[in-house]
Amino acid sequence: MKSNFNLSEYMSSGIENIVKGVVKASFKNPKETAFLLKYALWSKEAKKRRESFVANGENVPAFLISSITSSCNLFCKGCYARENKSCGESSVPNEMSIERWGKLFNEAKELGVSFILLAGGEPLMRRNVIEKAAKLKEIIFPIFTNGTMLNEEYIKLLDKNRNLVPMLSIEGDREQTDSRRGNGTYNILMNVMGKLKEKGILYGASVTVTTENFMTVSSSAFFDKLYTKGCRALIYVEYVPVIESTRQLAPTDYERGILEGGQQKLREQYEDVIFLSFPGDEKYSGGCLAAGRGFFHINVDGCAEPCPFSPYSDTNLKDCTLREALKSPLFRKLSETGLLLGEHDGGCLLFEKEKEVKELINNKR
Repeated sequence: MKSNFNLSEYMSSGIENIVKGVVKASFKNPKETAFLLKYALWSKEAKKRRESFVANGENVPAFLISSITSSCNLFCKGCYARENKSCGESSVPNEMSIERWGKLFNEAKELGVSFILLAGGEPLMRRNVIEKAAKLKEIIFPIFTNGTMLNEEYIKLLDKNRNLVPMLSIEGDREQTDSRRGNGTYNILMNVMGKLKEKGILYGASVTVTTENFMTVSSSAFFDKLYTKGCRALIYVEYVPVIESTRQLAPTDYERGILEGGQQKLREQYEDVIFLSFPGDEKYSGGCLAAGRGFFHINVDGCAEPCPFSPYSDTNLKDCTLREALKSPLFRKLSETGLLLGEHDGGCLLFEKEKEVKELINNKR
């Protein structure tokens, strides 16, 4: 991968390439073509809005990550969210209201945010928030879902609202996926992919990269099967160890190197597909992109956190606007102390600097 790789520019050109690919097949996919052509114009306007804030000394990221529920219907092995108590069988009593999420999405549109990643738990367990997101056509909402709840009613919702883009979690081949997510999950995903392709609904896949599956998921053979089923985006997320016994699953420099090489080959082979790697791609952006530098995380109860793997906050969206949250004392301190910048060889920078982040919260530095 070239050292001058620009994540923001890649995303913009990637959207354009997807549009071109869909337009070529417009006789099969008129709904997606119409939406993406409109979105291409909206995204240019959004970029102008972000740049106007930057010109005034305010940083507005193109991305937000929003965990809209802590509820989940699966028990994936080594789940980070379950271990840090941000995910379980039932929702938390103080989760942010439907109304506040709706207003927040509108605030994001006014600031020029282009993508809001909806996560959980299992985000499809909170359909009312998904329906709020559907109304904001100027924003693409990738929905990180395990896919098991994508029934006919949800597919109708996705078909009607093309700004909702499901990102199906898959761990590799059948054995790897079922081993982590439960028997039968792989078959469910293949069936869902078939239905999404039949409707011409744009979707992608999300892979948690570990030392056990990195060879599989970085191969052309793995993605080619997804591509033929209509997948047009693939996001690699490096596994973050939750307890000492799972540390051996976290990718080392060796695995990251193979993943990076495989990802670059896939980018060259499939021009109409977006491939992203987190936190891998960050090292070409001058450091960590968290804390509003490239994105930030809003947790279930509204706390503004640097990222999902650095769950610390001093600001809550229940009490302030999105614009105000971007100026939070913690985000400002992370920027001023330089913790987000410098050399970045891979791995989660803020997760590794947990002690320093806690010290900033406690005003010790």
